[in-house]
Amino acid sequence: MPAAISIPPDLLPVQETLGRALQRVETEFDRALRSDLPPLQELVRHIETYRGKMLRPVLVILSGLAAHPRAGSSSFNQSLDDALAPAHLSIAAVCEMIHMATLVHDDVLDDADARRGGATVNRLRGNEMAVILGDYLFSAAYRLCSSLDSQAAALLIGQTGMTLCAGELLQLHHRDNFSIDQPTYYEIVRRKTASLIATACRLGAWQSGAAPETCQRFEDFGLRLGVAFQIQDDLLDLEGDRSLVGKPLHRDVELGKLTLPVIHHLGATEAIERGRTLAMLSDQSAFDAHAAGDLVARLRSTGSIDFARAKARELVEQAKHALEPMPASAPKRLLMLMADQVVSRAF
Repeated sequence: MPAAISIPPDLLPVQETLGRALQRVETEFDRALRSDLPPLQELVRHIETYRGKMLRPVLVILSGLAAHPRAGSSSFNQSLDDALAPAHLSIAAVCEMIHMATLVHDDVLDDADARRGGATVNRLRGNEMAVILGDYLFSAAYRLCSSLDSQAAALLIGQTGMTLCAGELLQLHHRDNFSIDQPTYYEIVRRKTASLIATACRLGAWQSGAAPETCQRFEDFGLRLGVAFQIQDDLLDLEGDRSLVGKPLHRDVELGKLTLPVIHHLGATEAIERGRTLAMLSDQSAFDAHAAGDLVARLRSTGSIDFARAKARELVEQAKHALEPMPASAPKRLLMLMADQVVSRAF
């Protein structure tokens, strides 16, 4: 994500520190997953193509820098690399492993063929291999996290893993439930998507020695940012550019997953039009490009696309507000720029 942001000159030092840190995170990631079994090592190399924005490692690192005790000092930009401990990089790698494990498992659940422009593991090697590879990623993440001096991070990562699974189970429970309401949608999203982003921010701050109330501010920032991120994903699934998104569009509708724009539309439209929309959603086998265009037009007619976009922007502003008391610093400013990018990205 940082690469897509226009960086002011005074933020270049923190961007360069971030780039160096991410290279070390990738090294840590690869070392933690290395296997002496060629078939497994081949799969590990393949999921390297799943790396995209590396949002969660970026948030660990920037949160760690923004929460550092010297973050507000005039000399801080000259010692950014020194402010990052090896544990920051390990935690960043752990968060990325957990994220990738969920992607591999999601592709099985969704019967997905493509991710980031390439074939999914289940497409290449079958569901059995994909499920076990996801388990391997989860296990490697917990092993690496447990190697840290304090077990606090491992406990939080374990709880977050449970929260992620609970969110996925709740979403599966509500597949093809066309009466799902907004509170249930937000509960799913907070657990399934936002919880890991919130944990990444909290652990980054915690590893820098931040006070509990400061760690909570960063967690709140990540939670709201994560929900906004998912709403934007929902919008991209409806009206994004497949060449940029890197995977087939309209999968949420085809899988019976109601997202915020659709939920809002069903609550805002009149009975006859609601019935027509429900008929379209129910006949998933006939949901082609023409039907997708019709659905998007219906959502626009009730202001549902604009409603979801406005909600994502509102959540981003709430996320930024959570960090307002933090001292002014280059890492904090970059976090704010990233937050704005969440609702303007095209992939």
